[in-house]
Amino acid sequence: MKILWPVLFLFILLSGSLLAQTSVGFRAGYTESSASYRVTLGSFPRTVTGVAAPTYSLVIEQFFEKNAGAQVEFQLLTTGYAATDTINTGNETQFDYLKIPILSNFYLGNSGRFHIKLGPHIGYLLDARDVSRVVEGELVIPTYGQPDDRPRKVMYGLTAGVGLSKLFGKHTLQGEVRYSYEFGRPESQERIFDINFTQLEFSLAYLFRVLE
Repeated sequence: MKILWPVLFLFILLSGSLLAQTSVGFRAGYTESSASYRVTLGSFPRTVTGVAAPTYSLVIEQFFEKNAGAQVEFQLLTTGYAATDTINTGNETQFDYLKIPILSNFYLGNSGRFHIKLGPHIGYLLDARDVSRVVEGELVIPTYGQPDDRPRKVMYGLTAGVGLSKLFGKHTLQGEVRYSYEFGRPESQERIFDINFTQLEFSLAYLFRVLE
């Protein structure tokens, strides 16, 4: 959890040194993940069905100028796979993360605005569990929820989103669609050459302006 403190400190420092409007709020939505993997270097990439789950975030948003801003979130995210391909059929593994997107925001419009958000994210693994395990073998994605699996704790990647914002005085409502790509992978023992995840999110957010 030590990874969170430098990010939080940096954001607070920037908040205090810039003349900006600050809003704090809550975002909730639904995420659909997908997974792709290669067992060995020369093997053909395979795609398996992802996991669908709710997601929740604490949001801190800054408006630096009329059409630009930034935000940091502390997000609870579940990703993983529920395989339906011919090799992994019946196997399902889920990963719970505390994810921290750090996003640049760009707006078009006044009280009703179109927005674009883009930036990196990092995260920390809270839990990994093998929900269902039916098939084993050399071509099968390995387990990650067993005591000896030792999945990597840190995630990192890029997040991008588009949506609409509506301002009501100090209150803001946002509807948004996001896409995230993971550069990190959970495998730490070289049992599989490569496995990575993407997430597609649909969410609503409520923000309240606390500083002007």
